[in-house]
Order: sequence, then C-alpha cells, then structure tokens
Amino acid sequence: MLENIKRVSFKHKNNKLLYYVKNHIRYAFPCYSIYQKLLDTKWASLNGHDEEYIRYRLNYYNKMDKQYTLPDTAESLADFKLKNHRKVYFFDAFEYTRYFPLNLKICPLFGDIIHVPEYPAITKSRPIEGDNTNSVIMKLEKLRHFLFLKDDKTFEEKKDMIVFRGKVRQEHRIRFMEMYYGKSPRINVGQVNITPDAKYPAKRLTLSEHLDYKYILSLEGNDVASNLKWVMSSNSLAVMPEPKYETWFMEGTLIPNHHYVLIRDDYSDLEERMDYYTRHPDEARKIIDNAHQYVEQFKNKDREDLLNLLVLQKYFEHTGQLDTSIAG
Repeated sequence: MLENIKRVSFKHKNNKLLYYVKNHIRYAFPCYSIYQKLLDTKWASLNGHDEEYIRYRLNYYNKMDKQYTLPDTAESLADFKLKNHRKVYFFDAFEYTRYFPLNLKICPLFGDIIHVPEYPAITKSRPIEGDNTNSVIMKLEKLRHFLFLKDDKTFEEKKDMIVFRGKVRQEHRIRFMEMYYGKSPRINVGQVNITPDAKYPAKRLTLSEHLDYKYILSLEGNDVASNLKWVMSSNSLAVMPEPKYETWFMEGTLIPNHHYVLIRDDYSDLEERMDYYTRHPDEARKIIDNAHQYVEQFKNKDREDLLNLLVLQKYFEHTGQLDTSIAG
C-alpha cells in the first residue's frame, strides 16, 4: 500500500514515481476476489478503533440518511476504468472500489467540484454551506493534497512576514494580489503561472523556503487551498478567510483563531492580524499546537483505509445495492 505522508525535514514532497508505479501495478493486477474476501477482515478491524469517532467522520463524509436512486448514467465497478477518468482521482478511488462486487454502481464526479450534484456522487470537494448530502467525500487527489511535513524551525525563529505562491486565475486571488502585491516588505506574494502578460510574477519557492516565514497564506483556488494541510503541519501559522469548500480534510470543522488565523473575506485586516500574533507569540504557538493535533487524525493509514471503505459501503447501502449492515 502506498503511504502518502512523508515526514522528513527537507524533502517536502510525496513520491510521484512510487505513487504511479504502485497504482499501475494495482490496476494491472486488481485481484478482485482476494480483496473482496478481505472486506470482512476490514470490518472486523472496527473493534480496534474508537467507533464513536469513526462514525462521526463517516457521517461527515457521507451524509446519506435515506434511500436514493442513482441515475441511468451510474457506472458499474466492472466498467470503472482508468481510460475514462482523470488518473489520480481514478487511482485513489480504485484503491477502495476493488473491495466491492463489480456489479455495484457509483457516480464518480472527479475534479475541483464546487457544486452539489443532483444525485449522490463520489467527489473530492464540496461546498460547506447548505445541504451537501449528495456530495459524498472520499480521499481523492491525495498525492497533491495530503502532504504533511516536519518543520525544524520554531515560530520565533522565522521571518515576521507572510508568503504565498500559487496560480492566480480566480477573481478572489486576483483581488488579493491587487491589494498586496509589491505593496509591503512584509508581504511576499506572487503568482507562479508565469505568462508574458503576468501581472504578479514571483520566483518559485520550495516548501523549505516557505517555512522561513511566520505566516503562510492559504487562499482557496478552484475549490480548497491545497497548501493548507502542510501549512497546518508546520510551525508557521496558516492565514486565511473562513473556507467555503471542503475535502477529506474536513475544512468545515476548522475553528478560526484556534486552528488558523482568520482574516476578513476582503483581506483588509491582513497586517493587523499578523501584528497581533507577532506581539502575542504564546497565542501563535497555541494555534500551531492545535493545528498539529488536528492533522494527526489523518496520519493513521489503517483508519483512513477503513473510513474510505465505510464511505463506499454506506453509499451502496443507501442506494439500495447492499443490505444495511455495516455503515448504517
């Protein structure tokens, strides 16, 4: 099994080569019958976990509470093939779908999803607000999103500055750049999608170079802020407005000024919030400790596997394809 969490001081990257080699082998030799026999063993392992916590996370990701009818376009697991889907999304879903009978059907909706579909679909992301029951979350695109690291610098040792590097295409990111790009020596921000007409060009920085800063901006892109997971595992403070979208990381459960530094949606109080935590390093360290505790819950590979399987099991149960027995 691929372990997507690398905790080394300076090699802050998931291993892409290893990921693709393992997943291509897994796809070439799916061993369906073996993995379907192993499913009972996975359910038996529930006894080794905090069942109340497992149920909480299961029901957070999969909120289905009645019987639903899938559309005619639903895809059988027998027809769930790599050629029909984006590679990383497919691989991350296939790791778990292979445990289930091939006649079962799913509706995969892969990509940066910011709407709630009309029918229950397997997604990476969804809006936090409103009824998002039809968006059933699995741990997808984890090679890019689920990166945790070890930071050797304390908060006090870092530069009293904020940093951000990212693609700037969305209106809200453009608005931030118009406010702060090149405006203050304490704000080192810029875009990495460099084109001849790029308005906010900046040198790319390694993750290690990001860790030289006390504050790291986490701005949502097409959906969530992809850097939030590794920032919250560092000794820097994640700075961001209240999130609008969520993934397996359960961004909707993050508490402002407890797990991250909250700034207004219009970004107008950015320097004010930086000044406050520079003056109050004890409070900054408390937020960093809380963030570290939060990310720990995603590092137990056996439990993460079990939860993904439970999400699928509940999906099949509530679409009338399996008897209600495990996920409820």
